[in-house]
Amino acid sequence: MAHVVQRMDQPSNYKDSQNRSMDRSTQQDLLTKSTTLYIGNLSFYTTEEQIYELFSKCASPEDGGGIKRIIMGLDRNTRTPCGFCFVEYYTHAEALASLKYVSGTKLDERIIRCDLDLGYAEGRQFGRGRSGGQVRDEHRQDYDPGRGGWGAQAQRLEIERRREVEERYADAREGPGAVAGGGEEWKQVESSADSTLKRGRSPEDEGDNERNMHRSRLEDVDTDRM
Repeated sequence: MAHVVQRMDQPSNYKDSQNRSMDRSTQQDLLTKSTTLYIGNLSFYTTEEQIYELFSKCASPEDGGGIKRIIMGLDRNTRTPCGFCFVEYYTHAEALASLKYVSGTKLDERIIRCDLDLGYAEGRQFGRGRSGGQVRDEHRQDYDPGRGGWGAQAQRLEIERRREVEERYADAREGPGAVAGGGEEWKQVESSADSTLKRGRSPEDEGDNERNMHRSRLEDVDTDRM
């Protein structure tokens, strides 16, 4: 059965695309001694403490091993977690144990992937995508709430679409035949129209009122006399 079932504690065909100065055979030789794991498909919300708790299950501190350090992958622009990390052990055996028992398990409701790595170097903690995160999230078309929602390219297209809609709406309001923008403008028009329909009081109106009041008093006096 050994030739049928693939061993889980062997490195995959993963190759760092940025490391072009080393041929494939040399990389394979170094991976057989590597103490570092690359962890992928993490949630953006997974903490370093959660990663330590999971991967320390394969550590052997009684044999002089243990987790040496964890380097969280960060978005190049925002400096926030972007879904990967490096776990560095003290021994190669611990790295192999994690590769065998932890890779393919769930962390934060996500199936994580582990692979032996040539070793962390400064600068590798940052995403290489155009938007600052990982390349895999740059062109992703599905919605993944654990990795920032839609892919970066899809988000840019949505922002551009909304901007075009807003610009068309602004042109429609300001161009010929535009519709009035709010109720207050109509109220002002109505009040000005009402003011033009009402006639102001004249001196003749005041005189007529006084004569009518005088006539009413005379009629009252005549009624009392009768």
